[in-house]
Amino acid sequence: MSDILEKIIATKRRELNAALQTTPLLAVKALVEKQAKSGDFEPRDFIGAIRAKITAGKAAVIAEIKKASPSKGVIRADFNPAEIAKSYEEGGAACLSVLTDVEYFQGSAEYLKQARAACNLPVLRKDFMIDAYQVYEARAMGADCILLIAAAIDLAKMRELEKIAHDLGMAVLVEVHNAEELDLALQLETPLLGINNRNLRTFDVTLQTTLDLLAHIPAGKIVVTESGIFIADDVALMRKNDVHTFLVGEAFMRQPDPGVALKEVFYG
Repeated sequence: MSDILEKIIATKRRELNAALQTTPLLAVKALVEKQAKSGDFEPRDFIGAIRAKITAGKAAVIAEIKKASPSKGVIRADFNPAEIAKSYEEGGAACLSVLTDVEYFQGSAEYLKQARAACNLPVLRKDFMIDAYQVYEARAMGADCILLIAAAIDLAKMRELEKIAHDLGMAVLVEVHNAEELDLALQLETPLLGINNRNLRTFDVTLQTTLDLLAHIPAGKIVVTESGIFIADDVALMRKNDVHTFLVGEAFMRQPDPGVALKEVFYG
């Protein structure tokens, strides 16, 4: 685990302990059950939205709403999650990804709620999941998918969190950075396999990370290439190698209209 990831996970444990004091797990579960009965936040089909794009012969874009990052600082000062979500939907995104980590990415659960309410797209809660509490919390805020990072938790914990997510009607995106993590991720049920092209130690980004791992991925998995997609040539390279799903944020967050930028890069 990289130094920055270790730091983030340590922060998550502190946040988790504080959250449990304020709102116990039973209370979060009760809220999820209440929402399910009332029809609030009915799960949207995250995997279905991706497959629909691919079946139509198009790239499937998980468009990210991100205000800041540990390596880049503030990426978008003029930050309105609802407007960005609508723009992404108009630009052709299949799904959204919303950062909810507060300390390192200046995210918020409220940002996810605002973005989801503003459009019809399924939404990924982009955060560092280490405990069952966060999975129930994700559903309570309206998330349709959660992220599991193989570098952050072991296989047993990933399996536990995946089962809870699936039982709650959510999809799971498992993220890897290398062959060792890939071996673990392939033991999960989810078809969504994210390959992060950013080195967690150096923060260097290379699309070769995705290309090098493709030969080890069995049929039936949906490969999601993450980080390093900035121009149409990047998209063409991936699609030539049968990778049709992309998680992209920073490239769009820096543009005046994120949805227009998405459309130009992927569908222009």
